[in-house]
Amino acid sequence: MSDAAGKWFTTLETARQPQIWRDWGRSLAVEELRAWVATQEYDELWFCGAGTSAYIGDIIAAALPGTQSIATTDLVARPQHYLKGRRPLVVSFGRSGNSAETLGTLDALDALAPDAPRLNITCNATSALATRESAARKVIVLPDETHDQGFAMTSSFSTMLLTALALFDAPCDVAGRLAALADQLEALLPRFAGQPMPERVVYVGSGPLAFAAREAALKVMELSGGQIPALWDSSLGFRHGPKSFVTDETTITVFTSPDAPTAQYDADLAEELRSQFPNARVETIGAAGEIGIDMPFGTAWAAPLCVAAAQVRGAAWSEQLGLNVDDPFKGQGTLSRVVSGVTLYPVETP
Repeated sequence: MSDAAGKWFTTLETARQPQIWRDWGRSLAVEELRAWVATQEYDELWFCGAGTSAYIGDIIAAALPGTQSIATTDLVARPQHYLKGRRPLVVSFGRSGNSAETLGTLDALDALAPDAPRLNITCNATSALATRESAARKVIVLPDETHDQGFAMTSSFSTMLLTALALFDAPCDVAGRLAALADQLEALLPRFAGQPMPERVVYVGSGPLAFAAREAALKVMELSGGQIPALWDSSLGFRHGPKSFVTDETTITVFTSPDAPTAQYDADLAEELRSQFPNARVETIGAAGEIGIDMPFGTAWAAPLCVAAAQVRGAAWSEQLGLNVDDPFKGQGTLSRVVSGVTLYPVETP
């Protein structure tokens, strides 16, 4: 589906992220939400979601010591393992707020940790994540514009991530920070365009940027309908077997960190790959990268800027492949925008 101007929703949703961030930074009630968190009793801080929403948690947990990212796909499969005898503050992410694992997580919390506080961050005001009651619950509903119409999560991913960082990272001028990131992304978007379509892609990075790489790889794989195989890893982990994925027709993107010694490991890998695979395309995006991204707020805050490269390119390559960019799996009946059809089994209580 496309709008009247003939542009795909996915392309529009990627392009309007800067304005969404600016507007949201001015309206997000950061102090009120931080105060609510401060009044809650909990032993652990969890970030939970499925797919892209799980990767949000991965990025944050890699940046904030003492926090955990627990995918709802893991929690629903083994609820007793995660919840028995524990009282976490569960921060749940969901674009639709209605996926099978979202519902299964709410069921598991009701059964095994009914008094555990919950902070639900969603793009859908009518979803289960927004409306289902619990003992200690706070809901953040993002602007309607973040409820992406396209299959691939774009503005929903970035805005949920930045919202959680605003609440759990060190206090800052959130409106000013989101405006600064928006300015950066506006300048970057045209620089990400125009890359030739490869046969396969690899994204790597370190710390939070390793999980940004995971999201970037997923974006390309989704938007290409699986026709462009995509791999992700950490900069140091990539040598331990996954490098066997690389061929002459592979594009490898290294998301580069500004931190020492991380930056040196990122640079060494890029140099090594260029030497070992001279016919592959190796690029660096990030601090001191070929496409440079300043990261004064840390790599987790810069993750959406890096991932936007895959959003832009994935959509362009999808169109080159002749796919419906907003629904690359249309007519196949294999993947859908909101995961459903999962049988949820009762949670056994102690």
